[in-house]
Amino acid sequence: MGNFCTYIDKINKRLSRQQKYILYFFIFAFIGWVAETLYSFYYLGHFTKRGFLYGPICPIYGFGAIILIIFFQKYHHKNFQLFFYAIIIFSFFEYLVSYSMEALFSAKWWDYTNDFLNLNGRISIFYSMIWGIFAILFVNTIYPYFKKKLNKLLSKIPYTTQIFFIYTTTSLFFIDTILSFAKNL
Repeated sequence: MGNFCTYIDKINKRLSRQQKYILYFFIFAFIGWVAETLYSFYYLGHFTKRGFLYGPICPIYGFGAIILIIFFQKYHHKNFQLFFYAIIIFSFFEYLVSYSMEALFSAKWWDYTNDFLNLNGRISIFYSMIWGIFAILFVNTIYPYFKKKLNKLLSKIPYTTQIFFIYTTTSLFFIDTILSFAKNL
């Protein structure tokens, strides 16, 4: 087995675009969890578990990042278009996720009822505008930075190790999702 792994690594195999999307999903889902946790700690003054899953990720941020990477790269430095398209798409996405989570589990993970111009407490104009601003920052600055750093890091890690990490992390995510669904049903 060792010789085979060495052979695969020697042919300079690289991750596919889809495999990199999986890595970006986990990176930004984790960063989203950290941001939510820090915000909650600041706002409430103590640690609270953020998100639906047991593990330290918020998938909504991972999926949001993938949406930005796949569909919004063509608006790189077209900030006006990017801002308004992101407001529309992410408001719809946030509403859909909120509605689905409440329909499935009879619980709310966020509530904007007291915010100005909210829709059923699921979305508000303030957070919709934040998503628009964040989309500009993400597409023009954050993603290019992480893309450069990730490519540099991956060039130093053997391909078989990368694949092992992707399969392991994805498996743990699915197990976490199943256990979290079972807990909340």
